[in-house]
Amino acid sequence: MAFKKDEIEIIEPKEIWVGKKDAPVSLVEFGEYENEECAKANEIVKQLLEEYEGKIRFQFRHFPLTLVHQRSMKASESAVAAAQEGKFWEMHNVLFNNRRNLGTTSLKLHSKDAGVKNKKFLDDLVNGVFGWQVQDDLKEGINRGVKELPAFFVNDVRVTGKATFTNLAAAIEAALKKPKKKTPAAKQRA
Repeated sequence: MAFKKDEIEIIEPKEIWVGKKDAPVSLVEFGEYENEECAKANEIVKQLLEEYEGKIRFQFRHFPLTLVHQRSMKASESAVAAAQEGKFWEMHNVLFNNRRNLGTTSLKLHSKDAGVKNKKFLDDLVNGVFGWQVQDDLKEGINRGVKELPAFFVNDVRVTGKATFTNLAAAIEAALKKPKKKTPAAKQRA
């Protein structure tokens, strides 16, 4: 007798956005939860979302620098785990607020602070259930040329320079001013 394996659909980081769905500007950050500069950038992103409400949407992609921050991988996995209950952004902010305390047991406590109810949360972390999703983000970041964190992209164009409010706002303003691409009309035959 064959057993049918239950297929679990996982909500991946590339599917999680905050902001208006059809906003003209997409802001994507590659970062990790133990990095001080990423924590500072998180506060800047909150300001940008407020300043450009309705005009931008934001996505955080995981790029754990495990050689420098050994706990960043599990922290990223915990955010993906929280996303399965619609608590990604809550967990995201809790992780940044507790970036110096990201051991696996602490992550379980942080998940409760974020409102995660999954009783298997710790088991899922220990077993690396969401490791592939984090690895996918990491691979995409590498393919996009990410080397230092935080790395920002506005409408898929890399933002150069330091991640300051002024620098990111300038990139958003430039993207807002660009005319939308129109699809060429079908050529008429003579």
